Amino acid sequence: MKTTIKRYLPYIKDYKLQYIFVFIGIILTVSATIATAEIMKYVMDDMLIEKKEEMLYLIPLSLIGIYFVKGIGRYIQSVFMSYIGQHIVTRFREILLEKIINLDMGFLYINRSGELISRVTNDIQRIQYFVSNMLPEFFRETLTVLGLLAYIIYLNPNLAFYSLVGIPVVIYPLFAIAKKLKKYSRHSQEKNADVVTRLTEVFNNSEIIKANATEKFELDRFSVQNWQFFKINMKSTYVGELVSPILEIIGASGLAAVVFLGGREAYNGNITPGDFIAFLTAVGQIFQPVRRIGSIYAKIQDATAASDRIFEILDTKSKITDGQKILNTDIKNIVYKNVMLKYEDSYALDNISIDIKAGDNIALVGDSGGGKSTFINMLLRFYDPDEGTILINDTDIKEFTQKSLKHHISLVTQRIYIFQDTLASNVAYGQDIDEQKVNKALSLADASEFVSKLEDGIYTKMEEFGANLSGGQRQRIAIARAIYKHSSLILFDEATSALDNESEKRIQKALKEYTKDKITITIAHRLSTIEDADKILVMQNGRIVAMGSHKELLNSNDIYKKLAGKFH
Repeated sequence: MKTTIKRYLPYIKDYKLQYIFVFIGIILTVSATIATAEIMKYVMDDMLIEKKEEMLYLIPLSLIGIYFVKGIGRYIQSVFMSYIGQHIVTRFREILLEKIINLDMGFLYINRSGELISRVTNDIQRIQYFVSNMLPEFFRETLTVLGLLAYIIYLNPNLAFYSLVGIPVVIYPLFAIAKKLKKYSRHSQEKNADVVTRLTEVFNNSEIIKANATEKFELDRFSVQNWQFFKINMKSTYVGELVSPILEIIGASGLAAVVFLGGREAYNGNITPGDFIAFLTAVGQIFQPVRRIGSIYAKIQDATAASDRIFEILDTKSKITDGQKILNTDIKNIVYKNVMLKYEDSYALDNISIDIKAGDNIALVGDSGGGKSTFINMLLRFYDPDEGTILINDTDIKEFTQKSLKHHISLVTQRIYIFQDTLASNVAYGQDIDEQKVNKALSLADASEFVSKLEDGIYTKMEEFGANLSGGQRQRIAIARAIYKHSSLILFDEATSALDNESEKRIQKALKEYTKDKITITIAHRLSTIEDADKILVMQNGRIVAMGSHKELLNSNDIYKKLAGKFH
């Protein structure tokens, strides 16, 4: 727990003023609690036994005053504790998301989206108690216990000893329970991630589920995870709920000792009835904060387990480190020098060397798994070479900041990404919307006709995944997005797979003039997409096995001839 508190201290320090108000509220609450026990002495001795008439007025007014102070204290404490908790949780969501989206693509590929969503939502929600409630509540209840303890020792040291002797007995079981709770809590959070992952898969793959009538199959798979989550949570409940009865039994035993011993002292005339009632009230009150401290300690284990999972992400270092140079000119040339990239036991890229210049239209062909997508992903620094170097404008790509590098690169993939925003915002993604530029980009992407028929034109709201567009329309929007960015390097990975031949030809014709001074690298399985390329690279098992124009390769390379026969 100490380690976790240390990790949070830099963030907690930002809330000094709010914590001061919380502690003011605590002092008011604790003072009122002790005063409640003290006033019982005057109720018994002065009002009931000595029958002082003024006490009929003073005690009720004092009680109102005590509970007014207590109410104000609790309100101040609750409001500022809630502010700290809500504010820090909101900050941590952003901090964690910023960390995740800035980690390398390898990390994002390996970790399930449901797992990452669970950490940003569920785990962070669990730390709210830790950062906003745990410290103030622990401080308040400890201060209350110490204050009442001092008060009952002041009233009668002997009775205080006998009434509180049982408290140390409860320490060991509390620690044992807390240890188990932390283990169950971590399992619960991991299983929650499994549930979120399963839900994410179901909603993201609803079409294939409907097409195969596998609703029952998916429900059964979800049900397994769901009920496992239930069982883990119930184990945590079985153990966690032991805290309260254990402390209740200890408290009742202490109170019984006070009634017996204190009653005998009162019978013998050693203490007044008022002292006895005040003592009994104070002891009754002291076990309530002790019980809360035990409950707080148990709850802390849940927050600690969540914190471990959060800081596990925050401590993860990206395999791709940012450079210091700003790429502030267009990309004029790209050089691969003996580039090697190993994935598990095989090479995704094996000794790749090539020189590409501005204006070049390069096509990549080959069987699946040949290294084509990896080739272009290296330019986006999704991965860095294990050996060799990639140069852009005669500078190692690693020396540039990733932001400035990607500012000059546009990527269009077979998998189309449409955001729940206007069509114009999707085209101008990440940039200010210029209507004239948006319309020009749409025109070059052969999208103007269908966009003009939409109810709100370029300001039509896109549904999730672009569900209100056809596959071909989504692909045109993606191409328009690449054009709008006006990059000097354009990467097409099966970018026209959803288009018919006529649409593809229109787009190619429009792009030919647009890309004449840019570098274009295209992956495609259509002959029409690549036959006009300046240079075609034939890739197999991560190697470039042949290079040349369409005609040259048809006349000289059997592998290309075979691939050309498969093109559609």
